[in-house]
Amino acid sequence: MKKIPLFKPWISKDDLKKVDKSLRSGWLTHGPNNLIFEKNFSNTVNSKYAVSMNSCTSALECALKLIKKKGEVIIPSWTWVSTANSVLNTNNVPVFADVDLNSRNLTSHEIKKKITKKTIAVIVVHFAGLPCEMGDIVKLLSKKKIQLIEDSAETLGARWKNKFTGSFGTGCFSFFPTKNITTAEGGMLTTNNRLNYLEVKKLIAHGINHQKKPTFWHREAVMPGHNFRLPNHLAALGINQLKKLSYFNNQRRKIAKIYDQFLKKYPDIFKIQKVNKYLTHSYQMYTCLIKDKYRNNFLYFMKKQGVEVSAHFVPPLHKQKYLSKFYKTKLPNTDRLSKEIVTLPIYPNLKKKELSIILKLIDKWYSNVKK
Repeated sequence: MKKIPLFKPWISKDDLKKVDKSLRSGWLTHGPNNLIFEKNFSNTVNSKYAVSMNSCTSALECALKLIKKKGEVIIPSWTWVSTANSVLNTNNVPVFADVDLNSRNLTSHEIKKKITKKTIAVIVVHFAGLPCEMGDIVKLLSKKKIQLIEDSAETLGARWKNKFTGSFGTGCFSFFPTKNITTAEGGMLTTNNRLNYLEVKKLIAHGINHQKKPTFWHREAVMPGHNFRLPNHLAALGINQLKKLSYFNNQRRKIAKIYDQFLKKYPDIFKIQKVNKYLTHSYQMYTCLIKDKYRNNFLYFMKKQGVEVSAHFVPPLHKQKYLSKFYKTKLPNTDRLSKEIVTLPIYPNLKKKELSIILKLIDKWYSNVKK
């Protein structure tokens, strides 16, 4: 059987044409396509400003550098390492909070437990395409005068009460090949603050203020910056991919609905995710819970049959050696998720035949373990 991948980017002929045209233009670095991509992106998520760059990780670092003091940053342990790395690489201290078992996201209740006088920011991670319930979180952080950063790497196009992720605080997005749209490698920072926007523009370009140059050849740096820029041809790909975002996400939702309906047959082993009516899910990943005594057996079985499945995230951050010293209180939901979660293949061009194979294999596995 042909292997069915966990994720698969959809690169069309038109995407290739746009990239080819950009490459043939001779402008290979950060250029005019970036400005178009940024404008279109800010319009998509309803933010005032957007800055394209080489990764979401870079966007997270820039978001933290906008805060002109150091301290504690509350993050979930249930996330990819880049969230914690951005905190450490900006000389701040990560503080791990537990997540809700169903949404896999931070809540205002769990954040409040971790706030101290040293807290300067909270990075909420909208996991797998489902936004955090932002109402109470925004109220809490506004009252405490704590900065809100959104790790929206997995939730492009998703909303809480019709407001897009990345527009509540400083938004950080990823265009890695597994995400809702791709530029191969790439990221975006969104903000409604013009001064922050201008600061980030300097940060990603070696600290040079291109807005105030006495001559076109003047290259004086005004701060220690980085080379976090996204190349012009990758921005061209982003422009084209962004046009298809609604279609991509609708396809993902259709597949997720099929999984949900199917897995309801087996409530004794599988537990599907419930989605709050005020949330829209972009299903960057499809995850469900499976009783821990069966989980590893299921993963090995599917892998052996040629279906790529996984478990995001094992181990969670607080169980990783270099981060374990920041682990101070128990995180029961995070620990349970790491033992029970399963990620199934989902991407816009997953064929009906492939999906049918996946479901038949789940049927077969269930029959075997229940003998």
